Amino acid sequence: MVDYFIGIVKETHDQEIILDIGTMGIALQVAQGKTFIKDSTAIKVYSYLHWNSENGPSLFGFAQAIDRSIFKVIISCSGIGPKIALAILADLGGQNFLHAISTGDDQMLSKVNGIGKKKAEQIIVQLKHKVATLIETGAVDVSEMKDVSCFNDVSLALQSLNYSRIEIGRAMEYVRKNAKDDKITFDLLLRQALSYLSKQV
Repeated sequence: MVDYFIGIVKETHDQEIILDIGTMGIALQVAQGKTFIKDSTAIKVYSYLHWNSENGPSLFGFAQAIDRSIFKVIISCSGIGPKIALAILADLGGQNFLHAISTGDDQMLSKVNGIGKKKAEQIIVQLKHKVATLIETGAVDVSEMKDVSCFNDVSLALQSLNYSRIEIGRAMEYVRKNAKDDKITFDLLLRQALSYLSKQV
């Protein structure tokens, strides 16, 4: 399997780029083609080959390895194909997607074209464990996503305390809206979540 290509972007479209690798031009489906700059500078594009029984192979490209990892997690959800996965990356971005899954934010997911509230809830249920595993094992670099890791840890802590998915979702939505960027810590977020939940009884 080809891990990445190094070449020069010759054409950009809404969800496709043409990458010149010297001996050939490769068409790659991408989340946002216009974000790739056409110039003479060679860039690295991470690739993923997806096979569909009806349409055959499709080649996808990503500016960052983390986006490819997230893309693969998204399409592992039943009923979610590459088209919706690209829409999620285009509309939310990798960090916001991880955040939405970790905090159970179905409202954020349902804003993506093609995803309603029911589908958003399904994605959260099916991918919550996989996203947690990605973050915990370091399979994706979250060094610049400290807030995602903190919110994920709080969500897992609430699960261990036997709160329901609905209760956790509401608590995480509350702390997410009230969290201050300079004060995002596990202890503080957990205290806020527990305080919110205690008032709901």
